[in-house]
Amino acid sequence: MGDFNQAVILDSIRRSDEGLSRVELAASAGLAAQTVSNICRRLLDAELIVEAGKETSGPGKPRTILRLNPRGMYAVGLHIDPALTSYALVDAVGTVLVSVDEATDLISSPGDAVAAMGAKIRSIIAESGVDEQRIAGVGVATPGPVDAASGTVVDPPHMPGWTRVPLQEILRQTTGLPVVVDKDVTAAAVAELWAGSAASSTDFVFVYIGTGIGAGLVLNDEVVRGASGNVGEIGHIITDPAGPECDCGRRGCVKVTCMPETLVAQAREAGALAPADPKKPASLPDDVAALAQAAADGNPAARQILANSAQLMAGAVSVLTNLLDVARVVFGGPFWPQLAPTYLAQMPALLARLSVTTSVHSVDVVGTIVNSGEEAFGAACLVMEKTFSPKAAHLLLDSKL
Repeated sequence: MGDFNQAVILDSIRRSDEGLSRVELAASAGLAAQTVSNICRRLLDAELIVEAGKETSGPGKPRTILRLNPRGMYAVGLHIDPALTSYALVDAVGTVLVSVDEATDLISSPGDAVAAMGAKIRSIIAESGVDEQRIAGVGVATPGPVDAASGTVVDPPHMPGWTRVPLQEILRQTTGLPVVVDKDVTAAAVAELWAGSAASSTDFVFVYIGTGIGAGLVLNDEVVRGASGNVGEIGHIITDPAGPECDCGRRGCVKVTCMPETLVAQAREAGALAPADPKKPASLPDDVAALAQAAADGNPAARQILANSAQLMAGAVSVLTNLLDVARVVFGGPFWPQLAPTYLAQMPALLARLSVTTSVHSVDVVGTIVNSGEEAFGAACLVMEKTFSPKAAHLLLDSKL
């Protein structure tokens, strides 16, 4: 209960742009004034929060405002994508202090590649000058599926050879820091929740468009992970029954109709993109950017490919919104910026037509508030979530007691 109450206080302070007084914290958290005072004293002693001046509002003594101490805690984020590996060092208020990108090593053995990532993290910490004792841990966002209990990536479709790679253990040994591993889509949902204001919707689906496509889920202000940490594997929702055959044996799954590499292949077949140069192949991000530019320049084939993609994706997303009754859909991921103009123009009307709750509430469609290229920020937020966010499960007594 003490840990839960402390997390409630930290989370309340974090969500307030201007900071809160002890009186305001007691009112918002529903805790006794003495309990709040004791918790705040512990947090001040640990330098996780600071007193940030006085505030006068009406008669009585001025109230002391409490805010998070940016230098009170840090986290490292590691985002692993089949194309790009990203690193970020983040302070307690979510400011990215260091950001590094490099091509993902799919040539070395997975164990060696992950060990090299650990060495890179050590280098980033050393060069940053941050007090290592203040680093709460390393958050790792990886393509699924994952074995969340052991911190193992199981067999990501676009990373051949990465079968049951113990990310958590290798990185713990190479960095000497606590490590938390989660799916990239879940990390993206955590980042959206972390970066949002207290007034933001507490129920939403986060549709992550990377090399693969997945979904994160937030209900009642908590990220839902599922029994094994693999919620959101939407790749085999059927969007076009007459579409291409999928490796699952069915036709028209998201995996073969909406993924970025599929759109690039369609664009080449339609002449909207130049044929691939085998001597100097372009990267998938470059190809998707070229497709988006062609559409922006008025190429009819490129525009039709993206429009069809939006329609098919709306069908898949409507399955989620109808099942879960959420009021907001957030799109993000590495390839979202290129698709955003088309999706934001078409998706709201499509979802309104496909939603069964239209007569009750609308479904908002928005892009992520996390900046493009900061996927590693989401990974760092996994550590922040573990430290700051109150979870109802923490109130449950051990069944063995």
